[in-house]
Amino acid sequence: MSAFQFQRFSLNEYQVVGRKLPSAQEVAPKLFRMRIFAPNDVVAKSRFWYFLKKLRKVKKAAGEIVAINQITEKRPEQVKNFGVWIRYDSRSGTHNMYKEYRELTRCEAVEHCYQDMASRHRARFRSVQIIRVAEVKDADVRRPYIKQLMTPKLAFPLPHRLANVEKKHRALFVAKRPTTFY
Repeated sequence: MSAFQFQRFSLNEYQVVGRKLPSAQEVAPKLFRMRIFAPNDVVAKSRFWYFLKKLRKVKKAAGEIVAINQITEKRPEQVKNFGVWIRYDSRSGTHNMYKEYRELTRCEAVEHCYQDMASRHRARFRSVQIIRVAEVKDADVRRPYIKQLMTPKLAFPLPHRLANVEKKHRALFVAKRPTTFY
């Protein structure tokens, strides 16, 4: 694959639990739990230590991972609305943002968010921090580009339909081009 070809990455959601190593002063240190979106568990652990170092005075050399679990979607076949709260570093500063996506799973919504931030704001993966992802009820949707998809009996026009596609024995070569406009 060349450097200019688009490479799709798929994210998984992990629950990572870690803590500071026990010492004489602190026999049972406090546990910290995070939900991390990452392509695999190695990257999830790395992101956990990255965020924990920023939030608390704990780093990987003086800590341990207690548990790491992959979280799966409860209803992956149903379309849901997701609200994503993010913080990202742009060329001019750090910004907080709320975006909404209509996807099947939380992971797909976050993937869509990363692609959206890369295209609209030129924000790289490393500069986007996912603060929170929550399912949003239809009544609580704020963005008009998501509201327009929730209209009842929504239909999309099919401008280029091929007639007689159902036929099993279609001629491979015909004298005239097919008409696809209706």
